[in-house]
Amino acid sequence: MKNKYLKITVVLLLLCGISSAQMPISKEQYYKLNQTVYAIKELYVDTVNDTKLVEYAISGILENLDPHSVYIPAQEVQRANEPLQGSFDGIGIQFQMQKDTLLVVNPLRNCPAEKVGVLMGDRIISVDGVNIAGVKMQTSDIMKKLRGRRGTKVNVQVVRRGVKEPIDFVITRDKIPLYSVEVAYEIAPKVGYINISSFSVTTTKEFEKAFDGLKKKGITSLIIDLQSNGGGLMDAAINIVDEFLPKNKEILYTKGTHYPRQSFYSKSNSSFDGNVVVLIDEYSASASEIVSGALQDWDRAIVVGRRSFGKGLVQRPLSLADGSELRLTIARYYTPSGRNIQKPYSDGVEKYQNELVGRKKHGELQNADSINFPDSLKFKTLVLGRTVYGGGGIMPDVFVPLDTTKFTVFHREILAKGILNQSVMNITEKNGKEIKKLFPKFEQYESGFVVSDDIFDSIVADAKKANIKIDNQQIEISKPIITLQIKALLARTFYEQGDYYKIMNKENNIVMKGVEVIKNFDKYLK
Repeated sequence: MKNKYLKITVVLLLLCGISSAQMPISKEQYYKLNQTVYAIKELYVDTVNDTKLVEYAISGILENLDPHSVYIPAQEVQRANEPLQGSFDGIGIQFQMQKDTLLVVNPLRNCPAEKVGVLMGDRIISVDGVNIAGVKMQTSDIMKKLRGRRGTKVNVQVVRRGVKEPIDFVITRDKIPLYSVEVAYEIAPKVGYINISSFSVTTTKEFEKAFDGLKKKGITSLIIDLQSNGGGLMDAAINIVDEFLPKNKEILYTKGTHYPRQSFYSKSNSSFDGNVVVLIDEYSASASEIVSGALQDWDRAIVVGRRSFGKGLVQRPLSLADGSELRLTIARYYTPSGRNIQKPYSDGVEKYQNELVGRKKHGELQNADSINFPDSLKFKTLVLGRTVYGGGGIMPDVFVPLDTTKFTVFHREILAKGILNQSVMNITEKNGKEIKKLFPKFEQYESGFVVSDDIFDSIVADAKKANIKIDNQQIEISKPIITLQIKALLARTFYEQGDYYKIMNKENNIVMKGVEVIKNFDKYLK
């Protein structure tokens, strides 16, 4: 039994940097830690699970370091890494739980489910003989059943509208791509637009393909949309910046107590000399800030939007013996001008996580003048000598306030309670085939489809049933954005994932400001 205690202690000690050959902490602290673990196992009022005890200890240590050093249990590592890997193994469907039943929103193109004949609107009622309909099974548990190693088979039974008997499918799981470049299109004459939702191992190739396609269409300027992009792989961000700089320009550098300064430079001479605008908001973080910060520092792009999140720490994944993983902060990264954009975290994780709420309360999201930077956080860009700021995110060159006029309490509540998504599912199930037949191409849908008053009235009726307060003034204010969201969500369901943005961008103030800036580039590059 003492061997179990020893295992726990060893893990804890290793996390503290203790080994038989090296002891960075004192013998007294070593002994105290050992005593604590042993006492818990021998004396605590309840039985203690060894695994949980170790995990609590690890998480507790990391929590007191910084907000981005984290422990990932073995069973969660694969899923945690999927966004970075750019794929997962499964059957390839978009789905939503509708009244305890899995509704197929869309079988992904050229993926296993589509290949065997699963259709939009199908309801999956069992997986490998296990009933999943009407049993209030957790979405995560259903996903575990549908996912699995590529090449393995899963038996799925579906109920289809208009078909009396359930239909059985045997689906062979395969690699399902996760795309980080959501959409690329010509948003205005000669102006390209590329949305990057994350930075994974596939982002560079996705971006290059999208960018080359736009250049072949004759675009002369580019908008890169990083709004709500929480980051990902640093290498992917470096590669994106490399597309726009001359050779041997510093993109960023990193340094930490145990890691000397390491600089990363552009490797290729960019052939694109058009104007570039980068869009960010308060949810743009990490790798997004590397891209926006580097292009801003070299005066290669104008940054439009609101101050970014402020994550300037570099994590290294460290695998542990049981398959679990540490993501340990090993260094800070700095933009070419010398800015570290990591916002303060000395007051604890909770305050750090709620910092965005504080920005809203202080009025920063509505007014750029509410942000005050001390002189110590002022830096100069490397070509034109413009003033830029460090110490907490990337401050845009052109500020776009958060538009709160069209977002009411009524709108927030129908989103929170899933009523808007439910409406989209209902339309998809009842009228999806008819809409696709009437508008076979997205361009026809975009110009011709109108969300009817009947659809909107049904949303209001559903809201009333859900005990949401019916305020006619709020309803009228939010009606345009609600109908636009429905149209965009239906477009994503019926056509391409990125078609959602083609519709929503028309009412996205940051995107529209980006278009204006890029058309008057010299005016703003001062």
